[in-house]
Amino acid sequence: MHVLLIGSGGREHALAWAISASPLLSRLYCAPGNAGIAEVAECVVLDIRDHAAVARFCRDRDIGLVVVGPEAPLVAGLADDLATAGIKVFGPSKAAAQLEGSKGFTKDFCAEFGIPTAAYGRFRDKAAALAYLDTQPLPIVVKADGLAAGKGVTVAETRAAAVAAIEACFSGAFGAAGAEVVIEACLIGEEASFFALIDGSHALPLVAAQDHKRVFDGEQGPNTGGMGAYSPAPVMTPDLTRRTMDEIVWPTVKGMARRGTPYKGVLFAGLMITAEGPKLIEYNVRFGDPETQVLMMRLKSDLLPALVATADGVLKTFDLRWHEDAALTVVMAAKGYPGDYAKGSEIRGLDAAAAVEGVEIFHAGTVTEGARLLAAGGRVLNITARGRTVGEAQQRAYRAVAKIDWPDGFCRSDIGWRALKREADKA
Repeated sequence: MHVLLIGSGGREHALAWAISASPLLSRLYCAPGNAGIAEVAECVVLDIRDHAAVARFCRDRDIGLVVVGPEAPLVAGLADDLATAGIKVFGPSKAAAQLEGSKGFTKDFCAEFGIPTAAYGRFRDKAAALAYLDTQPLPIVVKADGLAAGKGVTVAETRAAAVAAIEACFSGAFGAAGAEVVIEACLIGEEASFFALIDGSHALPLVAAQDHKRVFDGEQGPNTGGMGAYSPAPVMTPDLTRRTMDEIVWPTVKGMARRGTPYKGVLFAGLMITAEGPKLIEYNVRFGDPETQVLMMRLKSDLLPALVATADGVLKTFDLRWHEDAALTVVMAAKGYPGDYAKGSEIRGLDAAAAVEGVEIFHAGTVTEGARLLAAGGRVLNITARGRTVGEAQQRAYRAVAKIDWPDGFCRSDIGWRALKREADKA
């Protein structure tokens, strides 16, 4: 089978790494890819916004499956246009992708189908949003309704911070994504990332993970796209996994089907584990980043048949096997991220880092210039390791980080701290 993977980040490198190991694969293409992906796939220049061009490429290269990594092409309807052209695709339709494309849509959907989430209001008018804010306790969460590259969410501890977030949305700081604002109660608890493959009517849960959104150690500093992750997530007990499926995932599957917009693809539920149980923070309509990196390290089964089964609607009798080992990934980012950062700095030492036992290095934002590897993004490398415990995986990952020569990069030094605390408490 010829496969086309859409995307260029660490998530896509991890997916490409897993797909490339499948005996079903004849050839793997990636558009646009990155320097790491180029080691396991043929990177091609393709304007993903031109859906007709993508379809032509698929016909010309006899593509049997398109795997869409990032959310923006799905929200733009790429899966619909490929399906119309008779091309098999892993990823939800434009209508189903509203679960990530519009936070207001998701909140209304949760209210309609009884899915536990935070109380909220949604507003297209700044004055109405400010009036609602005055009736709510602090802290409070302000979200731009649409896709804002992970930067449209503010957890406001003060009214001034909430007002500033509302004004930023309505002043155009997030473009069209901020034309509507969702204000919701701040959930208290421990976060977890929960994933399930969904084929329209059936759902297959994957292993859970936890990530670290804040840029600095100790969960300090601004939110980012994610500075690291690990799996398993100790907070997700078997009972909480069952409740998440019963109270959140299955009602979503049935609700989307009832609306006439069945969901096909991977569904990522960002959860807050509260005193009352799991509650939905948000949905993503694609694999998480950097959670995918640890999921792929733990996956024992062949990924490609699972993606095909999801697209074909035959997950009912499908299953996946997982390594008992833990996995952990440390994100190395360019100094200044998530704010302004420079591109083009050279990275050395990856061969030595990759030689550490249990380590794989996934590229998130790199290019090559001759024999030199250069940083080309904010999040640049994912140093990922497997181990018998989260602690062992962490030790291996940071041993590899120490071998990387990149003066213009940085990383957190405490990825996995919650799990390590639990491991220490059990010892």
